[in-house]
Amino acid sequence: MSTPAPLRIDFVSDVSCPWCAIGLASLQQALAKLDGEVTAEIHFQPFELNPQMAAEGEDAVEHLVRKYGSTPAQMAANQEMIRERGAALGFTFDMARRRRVYNTFDAHRLLHWAGLEGRQLALKQVLLRAYFTDGEDVGAHDTLVRLAGEVGLDAARARQILAGDEFADTVRAQEEFFTSRGIHSVPATIINGRHLISGGQPPEAFEQALRQIAAAE
Repeated sequence: MSTPAPLRIDFVSDVSCPWCAIGLASLQQALAKLDGEVTAEIHFQPFELNPQMAAEGEDAVEHLVRKYGSTPAQMAANQEMIRERGAALGFTFDMARRRRVYNTFDAHRLLHWAGLEGRQLALKQVLLRAYFTDGEDVGAHDTLVRLAGEVGLDAARARQILAGDEFADTVRAQEEFFTSRGIHSVPATIINGRHLISGGQPPEAFEQALRQIAAAE
């Protein structure tokens, strides 16, 4: 009996998206539960929540008020919900430290390179931790170079990439590919190019969907 091919999972997301951190943690928990039953390969695809964001970023509260019209009470309730969802999955959101919103395009360029080096998941995880847990500027080159080194990537090569425009056209093409196919909010989890799971679903939802898709495939 032949071994089934791994499911291809395209996880479209941004490193400054809290629901993307929740969705990834849920997806990983679901895959852990399905170990031995379903195999999958995760490919991280770029999406920018704020593609026009200046390099210096913007105050997080001012940004949310301007973009969504949120009141302080609404923001507090939403942040507490996100914090609780993250905690249940073992991911720490420290909202007090996440004071600014940053441009993430260079982070996506580095993630693309990390994928070529087989370190994409590791870099994605440290980027999410750096932003949501440690409150770091994930648009700053020094931060990105340090994080790349933390996961075993060549720091000098990372700095070289960030200093120029390497992979910029590729990242933009990937962004356009997914938005042209109707992806306008993230996270979007696309399985084998055909099945879409939208949002930061709980592990049980991913587990059920992955099992059903693997059986059908």
